Amino acid sequence: MTINALVFDMDDTLYQEKDYVKSGFKAIDRWMNKEFKITGFYETALDLFLSGKTKLIFNETLEKLNIFYDNTMIKNMVDYYRSHEPDIHLLEDAKWILENLRDTVKIGLISDGYLVAQEKKVNALKLQEKFHSVILTDRLGREHWKPSHVPYEQASRELQLPHDQCVYIGDNINKDFITAKRLGWITIQIDRKDGLYSGIAADQEYKAHFSIDNLRDLSDLPMLKHMFVY
Repeated sequence: MTINALVFDMDDTLYQEKDYVKSGFKAIDRWMNKEFKITGFYETALDLFLSGKTKLIFNETLEKLNIFYDNTMIKNMVDYYRSHEPDIHLLEDAKWILENLRDTVKIGLISDGYLVAQEKKVNALKLQEKFHSVILTDRLGREHWKPSHVPYEQASRELQLPHDQCVYIGDNINKDFITAKRLGWITIQIDRKDGLYSGIAADQEYKAHFSIDNLRDLSDLPMLKHMFVY
């Protein structure tokens, strides 16, 4: 069966997720400086993040800055982070792929994450105008985030292609591939060395059929060569 659609994850697949985190920290830094005259948030939060801290990072940052806070303040910071206008850009290899696909190929997106944040990312990357199907799983309900079968089946319907004509490309081995494989999709892991989920071990059923470290390598896979303009 000929493959006729490429469906991508977004975070750390099409752009670098660390850039989004930095963008969010900068937005909060500006907001806190303006509203509370608090300085140093960006540098402190970034140091924690780069050291591997991912949970309760706002709380710990404020503690390091000796700033009193309550649950309401943390909620406001989280809301501001998720709703900020992100300063992110397509990675070079993602831009190359999208520019070199033939007009006959269908392109889709399946992405987890809180809806307001994911919508802002889609807008910043201008994906809506490039893709035939954009599925932000939070619209379907948290229970239908990957690895739910629902977003893959919706993508198949929107692209008007059977599962065995679709490829899913993502980075998170814990959830991106197991269901797509069961439905008959070809799966490809993009293993970016500085990605948030790089190097994670998983059982065989969770692994993708193929693994690459640059999206340009998609054009070298035999079943995908017909998709590209040379």
